[in-house]
Amino acid sequence: MDITRETVLQALARIALPGGGDLVGRDLIRALRIEGGAVSFVIEAATPEEARALAPVQAQAEAALRALPGVEKVQAVMTAHGPAPKAPAPSLKIGGHPTPQQGGPKRVSGIDRIIAIGSGKGGVGKSTVSSNLAVALARQGRRVGLLDADIYGPSQPRMMGVNRRPASPDGKTIIPLQAHGVTVMSIGFMLKEDEAVIWRGPMLMGALQQLIEQVAWGELDILLIDLPPGTGDIQLTLAQRFALTGAIVVSTPQDVAMLDARKALDMFGKLKTPVLGLVENMSTYICPNCGHEAHLFGHGGVAAEAAKIGVPFLGELPLDIETRLAGDAGTPIAAGEGAMAEAYARLARRLVEGGMA
Repeated sequence: MDITRETVLQALARIALPGGGDLVGRDLIRALRIEGGAVSFVIEAATPEEARALAPVQAQAEAALRALPGVEKVQAVMTAHGPAPKAPAPSLKIGGHPTPQQGGPKRVSGIDRIIAIGSGKGGVGKSTVSSNLAVALARQGRRVGLLDADIYGPSQPRMMGVNRRPASPDGKTIIPLQAHGVTVMSIGFMLKEDEAVIWRGPMLMGALQQLIEQVAWGELDILLIDLPPGTGDIQLTLAQRFALTGAIVVSTPQDVAMLDARKALDMFGKLKTPVLGLVENMSTYICPNCGHEAHLFGHGGVAAEAAKIGVPFLGELPLDIETRLAGDAGTPIAAGEGAMAEAYARLARRLVEGGMA
């Protein structure tokens, strides 16, 4: 029986920690590798004291994995940040002008597919869809990266529950963070949460180039790029400099939102970026008290547009308060169980089965 990343993470998620939570939920697992019947991973504690307290947990985790069918060898290593000096923060200046590029769009080493997730306007839940889709794909065994390309308003650090500053051992290469099985990078990691970015176009383009090319993404099946709303410099730079597999456009069914979504579709067409499909977000609202279904923003408009222009309709996602609460709490709802997690799982399966992820 083949051992999958999902099977291993499910087993580790059942290991309770002192003080509450589990190894996966508290994002303590690093460098998980599966080679045949051998499983290895690192438990990263915040301090030496926490590492000593987790020693019994390490033994429990090793025992739990050895009990899985097909596992022949388990190697777990405990590490701690400790009082030693932290790895140097990136000395590179994010936001410089982009370097000249010869030729057309280029592939990024180690990344199989790059999919941009865009919208014509803000407020349609594009970042929520991006974070949850990334987690849902990771739960299906895909090696997933998530780049928050919304330089002015990065939201993925909050939604993915990570706020540490990435390390840069050599001052040039940035080591991305890990959360919920996803490799994550955002300019928000480099800034204070309430610090504004006030840059002109060339600095935005330079920042995007750095966040893609100077990040040690590793081997990924798919990199999802959460674009800012609209049709500006970031979108143009991304399509011109990097070989995109395609784009997914998110919109609510509201007429005003669809007007702007059509502009995003037109932009991707002019940039020769294939539109892989449309997603209708906030499609319905189910009252938690009486079960009544309401269409606060209309219903079916995105599906109708997809049929009209001949692109796949990837699915509809309801307006759901638990999804919002989960995102604000830093654990995307797709990381758990329930109707919304299954909705994102269906969307992820659609992409995997269609060869898009």
